[in-house]
Amino acid sequence: MTLKGYQKLQEKIRYLKNVERPQIIESIASAMSMGDLSENAEYDAAKNKQGLTEANILYLEDKLSKAEVIDPSKINSKSIKFGATIELLDEETNAISKFQIVGSDEADIKNGFLPITSPIAKALIGREEGNSIEVNTPNGLKYYEIVRVSYL
Repeated sequence: MTLKGYQKLQEKIRYLKNVERPQIIESIASAMSMGDLSENAEYDAAKNKQGLTEANILYLEDKLSKAEVIDPSKINSKSIKFGATIELLDEETNAISKFQIVGSDEADIKNGFLPITSPIAKALIGREEGNSIEVNTPNGLKYYEIVRVSYL
């Protein structure tokens, strides 16, 4: 994953631990003060949320512990690899799109972060500026020209 993606996951863990977790503890305490826990829906909901949050924290911490952080600015290549920022020309509409190839956890197509597992990213890997690619999409074949490749 990129350094930005790594930092984003770290921030999510901090939020879960420092904001969500204390709110849940407060909710549990509040629900417990209502008395009988056997029929206390607020208590059950808070305990359920606590379990989900703790599981999410463990999942994200495990993911970070196994992550390989790649700094795209240190890559010196003409061909497209993980972390590359690419400008593509849609050969049908002449529209230019700009994407960075990132890990699945960082993917946000609306904001230009394309997961490496996507068909378009797979078609781009190993290609260079000036190459054309063909991508099979749900709407049929699309043709793109690689206008620019950079590592920011």
